[in-house]
Amino acid sequence: MKISLTLLLALTAAAAAAQTPPASIGQPFIPAPWWMKDPVIASMGHVRTEVPANRANFAARFSVVARTAAEATTAATARARELDAALAALGKDKLRLATTLITRPLYDQYRTRDGQMQENTRADQIESYEVTAVLQVDVRDLAVLERAYRLGVAARPSAIDQVNFGLQEDNELKTWLFEAAVKDAARRARLATAAAGARLGAVKIIDPSGGVCQTQVLAGWPSYSGEAAPQDVAAPSYEARGIMVPAQAVMAAPPPPSLEKQAEAVQVTLTPPLYPLAAQACVIHGLLPGQ
Repeated sequence: MKISLTLLLALTAAAAAAQTPPASIGQPFIPAPWWMKDPVIASMGHVRTEVPANRANFAARFSVVARTAAEATTAATARARELDAALAALGKDKLRLATTLITRPLYDQYRTRDGQMQENTRADQIESYEVTAVLQVDVRDLAVLERAYRLGVAARPSAIDQVNFGLQEDNELKTWLFEAAVKDAARRARLATAAAGARLGAVKIIDPSGGVCQTQVLAGWPSYSGEAAPQDVAAPSYEARGIMVPAQAVMAAPPPPSLEKQAEAVQVTLTPPLYPLAAQACVIHGLLPGQ
């Protein structure tokens, strides 16, 4: 029984020691991390680039006023139907369509004796209804953006929104940025060691978050002040990564001839804007004596 009690106390003490942090920030003397037992160099890679938008959206609105809400709804959706069919022919994988309806009652209006216009807001004073069919167009392939927008203008909607662009970063782009940041960290380390007359040793740590080069690992030690300027890098083309395809490669069924003919007369230029992206990574090498 005594042996078991002694073993239990030892295990409890070991568990408590394992949960105790090795040092507290601000202590004058702390144990160094394992990778600092030998000379090392910590290099922060920092890169930035610009890539074009790969998403866009706009909405076409068709408004109709009729005596009843049902009549206005039927007429509004009929006006939007031709454009919906023409856009759907471009391919479901290239854009997404969604139609919603906004119904607004129009009340009886009258003038007072002093000439001021007044509007009733009671349910029994509704004169007619205005229904707006909103065709929301979410473009996933910007190779068809201009064609889709021309069709929207040719359909003669009551209103058409401006095009909103966006960037949806895919996993391949994120991985490429991380790889570029690691390469930049290694390049900076090579330049620094060459200038100091030393040689790079084996890689000890690669941290994609860059946190190893900050104070959470170097607890109690002075943090690196400031950041080096990011290195500009050229992002891989969208064609190479399969996100966009040339316009001439798009094979889509043609929209109705009447709407397509009108769309040919619409001249628009929609160039996707560039979005800045940045990434960083920390790489720690060992140091060897110079030759």
